[in-house]
Formats: sequence, C-alpha cells, structure tokens
Amino acid sequence: MKTARPLYDFDKYWAECYGTAPFLPMSRAEMDELGWDSCDIIIVTGDAYVDHPSFGMAIIGRLLEAQGFRVGIIAQPDWQSAAAFEALGPPNLFFGVAAGNMDSMINRYTADRKVRNDDAYTPGGVGGKRPDRCSLVYSQRIREAYGDVPIVLGGIEASLRRIAHYDYWQDKVRRSFLVDAQADILLYGNAERAIVELAHRLARGEPVSEMTDIRGTAFLRDDTPEGWWEIDSTRIDRPGRIDAIVSPYVNTQDTEACATQQAEGEPEPQANVLRFVPDAKKNRARSVIRLPSYEKVRNDKALYAHANRVLHLETNPGNARALVQAHGRQELWLNPPAEPLTTPEMDYVFGLPYARVPHPAYGDANIPAYEMIRFSVNIMRGCFGGCTFCSITEHEGRIIQSRSEESILEEVEKIRDTVPGFTGVISDLGGPTANMYRLACKSKEIEAACRRPSCVYPGICKNLNTDHSSLTQLYRKTRALPGIKKVLIASGLRYDLAVEDPEYVKELVTHHVGGYLKIAPEHTERGPLDKMMKPGIGTYDRFRELFEQYSKEAGKEQYLIPYFIAAHPGTTDLDMVNLALWLKKYNFRADQVQAFYPSPMATATAMYHSSKNPLSKVTYDSEKVEIVKSKVKRRLHKALLRYHDPDNWPMIREALVEMKLGHLIGSGPDKLVPAEQPKGYKANRSARRKNTKEAHEKRVRRGKLLTQHSGLPPRSTR
Repeated sequence: MKTARPLYDFDKYWAECYGTAPFLPMSRAEMDELGWDSCDIIIVTGDAYVDHPSFGMAIIGRLLEAQGFRVGIIAQPDWQSAAAFEALGPPNLFFGVAAGNMDSMINRYTADRKVRNDDAYTPGGVGGKRPDRCSLVYSQRIREAYGDVPIVLGGIEASLRRIAHYDYWQDKVRRSFLVDAQADILLYGNAERAIVELAHRLARGEPVSEMTDIRGTAFLRDDTPEGWWEIDSTRIDRPGRIDAIVSPYVNTQDTEACATQQAEGEPEPQANVLRFVPDAKKNRARSVIRLPSYEKVRNDKALYAHANRVLHLETNPGNARALVQAHGRQELWLNPPAEPLTTPEMDYVFGLPYARVPHPAYGDANIPAYEMIRFSVNIMRGCFGGCTFCSITEHEGRIIQSRSEESILEEVEKIRDTVPGFTGVISDLGGPTANMYRLACKSKEIEAACRRPSCVYPGICKNLNTDHSSLTQLYRKTRALPGIKKVLIASGLRYDLAVEDPEYVKELVTHHVGGYLKIAPEHTERGPLDKMMKPGIGTYDRFRELFEQYSKEAGKEQYLIPYFIAAHPGTTDLDMVNLALWLKKYNFRADQVQAFYPSPMATATAMYHSSKNPLSKVTYDSEKVEIVKSKVKRRLHKALLRYHDPDNWPMIREALVEMKLGHLIGSGPDKLVPAEQPKGYKANRSARRKNTKEAHEKRVRRGKLLTQHSGLPPRSTR
C-alpha cells in the first residue's frame, strides 16, 4: 500500500487569506461579516451544527477550512422544497451531504419500527426535523436547485449504504445510495483523506468524473477500464468443472502472516469465485472483484450473504481490492479503503480551532447529543472486535488510530479552561471502545496482509499487542492535571482485552468508575455469541472477579452494568430462557432492554435477511441461521430479559409450557417466574408510554435517573 500524503502537507487554497471563522457560517449575514462573497464548499447535514470534534460536519468543515477553503453549513434544512438549499448560494466547488452522526432511519425508528418522539441531535431534542434517508432527499433537492454543482455524498448513512444493501424498514434490498441520490461520488468511512484530496483536485479544475483513483470512494462508470483484471465472484455453487480458480478470500501476498494463520489452525475460507484471469494474483493492485449485481442480490438471499462476505473480507486497507457491482447498465465501483490516519494526523484533526459549543443561532436550546459529549474526549478511532451487529468496523475500520498523549491532555485543558459549565469532571476518556488505545498488531507486515474479520475472536490473536500501559499512563496524567477532579470512563469496555492486563483493570476500577461500569457480554449462550463473534461468558466472569476484588480493595461500592441483546440471529427461545436464568441467578434486573437492530451492511444484518452465515463459505446448502423476525417472538425474547416484570409473566409462562419447561414455573431460586400473578395486580401502562420524553423528564426533575438495573442505587441528576 502506497503511503498517503499527510493531511497537513497540502498547499493551501488561495482563500486561506480570510483566516479562521469563529463558526462556519450558516447564513448570508455571517458570510458578509467574514467578507465572503461565496462559499467554496457547503456542507449539508441532518444534525444541528455543533462546532465540536465529535460532530462530523465540524470535523470535515474545520479540516477543509484549514486547507484554505471557505466552508458554509446548512444544518437540518427544510426539505419540503429546494429553497432552504439555496440559502448560501451555490458553492464554487461542491456540496458535501451527510445525514449526521447517526443513520437517519436508526435515529428515527426503534428496533420495532416504531417512530421515536425525540432526536438527540436537534435543538430541544425535537423529533422529525430530518426526512427518512435524508442523504437521498438532501442530494435530490440540491440537484433540483443547482443541477451542475458536484455533490459529494458522505457520513455514516451513505457509508453503510455504499453498495446494494438490505433495508430493514422496507424489508427489501435497495440500490447503493450513490445511484439513488444522483450524487457524483460517495466517500465512505472516516473520509478526511478522500475529502481533502478531492477538494484540492476540484480546485485545480479537475472534473469529479475523472477522480477514479481516490481510495475510500465509490463512483459510477460504464465498464471495467483497460489494464484491470476482473475476478468474477457473481455466483455460488456453479455446477461442473472450474479450472484455475484464485480465491478473493485467500491472502495473495507472500508474507509470514498466511503461515501464522495456518499454524493457528484457522482454516482459510474457500473460493466462491468463477471465471477470472490466472494472472490476478500477480496484479492485486489492478484487480477488481465483481460482486453479484444489485438485481441478483435483490432476488437471491444466498447471493446477498455471499456479497456481504466478500465485501467484509476486502476491508483491510493493506490488502483490499476494488469491488464492482452492476446496477442495471451502470457499474458501481468501490475503491479500497483509505489508509488510516497516523497519530500526527489524528492530532492535527483534533487540534483544529473548534469552538466546542453549538452555533449561536440555537440560543439556549438544549441539544442532548452535545450535552452527552460536552466534557468528554475521543482518544482513538476504529475497532478490531468485529462484532457482527456493529457498524464501527464498516465505517471506522479495524485498525486503531490513536492520538498522542500530548494532544489528549491539551484537549482536557482546553475543556477545563473554555467550555461553559465545567465542574472538574471529564465524563469520558474513550472512543468506540474504551480500552483499545494504541493496541495494534505486533507486525505492520502481518497487519497489512491479515484477512481475519476480528483480532479477538474466537480468541485473542497472538500477534495482537494487549499491553494497556499507555492507557494506564494516560489516565494517571489526565487526572493529575490541575483543576481535574475526576476522569470517568463511559465508553464501552472490551473486557476480554482488559483481563489480559490486571494492572489496567485495577487502575480503572480504583479511579475511573463513577459507581457503575458498562460492559457488553451481549449473551451467555454459545449459539448467539458465535454469530456475534463475541467471547464466552466465562471471560465476563473473569473480569467480574477482578472488578469486585479491586472495588473492595479501594473501599468502593461499585456495580457492573452488563448489556444483552434479544432476538439476535442465531438465538433460540431456549437460549433466551438460559440467559434469563443466568440473570436471575446473579440478581440482574434490566430496566431497559434492546432487541437486535439490523443496520445496513452489518454481517448480522446479512444473517437476518438471508438466514445464511457470511462468517463462513456461503452456499445454497450452507448453514441455516436461526432468525427471530415475528413480533411475537421478538416480544418474547425481550420479555425474557425482563423476567422480573409481572407484566411479562403470562407470556413467559405460556412459552415455558410450550417448550416443555414447565418445571421453571413456580416459587424458589430455581424457578424463572411464579405460577400466578401477585394479588391485586394491575398491568402497567405500555412501555411506549412509560418511555416517552415527558415521562423521562419527570424522572429527571425528581432527581433520580434509573440505571439499566433496578435494585441498584439511582444516579443523582442534581
């Protein structure tokens, strides 16, 4: 892989003479104050504009500003007409379109497809301020307003829909967002590299249609160009003899990595490809894998699972090949992922001049998502866990990108000195996973050649460095800063890594747990855990023992808050009963439970849609995955997580009788639910009514906000 040009090494655009804006402008009046006659780039986003490095529009906007461009923001526009998209006039270079920090559909609907009544990324938490699939709507409105201005599609919503994808809300396979949006190019993943290169090349007069060599992009073309070797992976189970097959799953680089994998006894996935040139192995950089077309995966669930498998095996920037997928007469081309940011580049991005507050146009309106991260610091990106239900891998990648210690400490001091309302408590020092800071493969060569979907499943790779000493040192230095009273860790913790470094666990438990620590075993049973690519519950037990030991030594009463998923692919009714029995054994009583939510392009979503397992070779006769789709079954699985709620007992009793597990009904520690409802029992209001915004606000006003588990002391909100 060719080393990428550093972000801070580009010659600045001529407009750098205007300097740094206090906020990127959202109106013509602000542009006039800055002395701008026009914007070079306009970012359209589904979130309210918060000038903070946890918000995508701020990162991309400030980064482009640092390159010398004049950047405007259109936040949460009224999409009913094109007028709102004309507020700043046409940009000189391009419109950048993103849904915001969350997928608009996941932001708007629950896992049961019910409309949410709030939106954490909107002033006042008001719901409904963005359309469904808003990246599409915004792009189409821009095209209506300014037909010839280039549209660059990005953000997590577009990133997770870069090829044909299963849409949970319509229960069908949809085309790539690039096709439907009428955009010129799609940038996927964390797109700093791609957006900077694209902006400078557009500024030099190069048409976006000719930018076919930028990593981390998707675009449409007519056919495969000259000089490229095409690997056909459009079919499975082809009858008859197939000669000279080279697998797209096989490591074609002659490194020690392949031998290492084989020595560990991990079988290399078998070929699923058909008809391609024998020289493809020697021309990896100029080979492209042809996926089954949109029309094929729309109508053939097994082919959809196969395409998902190929895509996920081509996500390592060190060895990924280009992909192509036909959409009718158009060819959707997907370049390999961008090279991860280096530590100096991460420091550069997070050191840009963010105001760290919402735009003044919002006045005193509360933006819940901002309040959540107001006093938190993001120390890294990426996750090598590979959990099949999670979208981090598809968006941020498996390679950890860490900031320097100096950069992080500077940000903590900036929060202390500049952010209104700071009381001395850093609410989180983390990232997608709290304890993956500076963890990486021991060998860059092995990392670049690796084809494993996870570094920690089915066990921790022997080539993975699990030393947490850098993170332990960072914790100590952060809490030693003047004016810092407490540093909490609120990001999810990968406990199977933590137990490899007991000193880290002791440091964490002694100094950085605010009474409760969130971790996610997700389940207790091997069936669903294998489909999630999560460790067994025994690893959780090891962490729990360390947690309790160090809490006792510190003289603190602290609690673990384990999270579990109901109705995940691979989960049977018996699995959920066993999980409920485990919860009862340890006296966990979940106040809130989550059901599996099929997000676009995730491996577990492919399982959900196809009933196939893309973690292994997909054929028409390959493993059939247990899927929970009916509302009745999903309600039952959620009810079993809340076995202690009398509202759920009738449903659980009926299910236990049907499963011939009636011996679990009755009184006693070995029983799951009582035989009868309590005397004078009245069914509670629906969970939907109990979980309204109004009900939540009443609980907060009373000064008591419940944790996930009842029976634990409530957290004070005062």
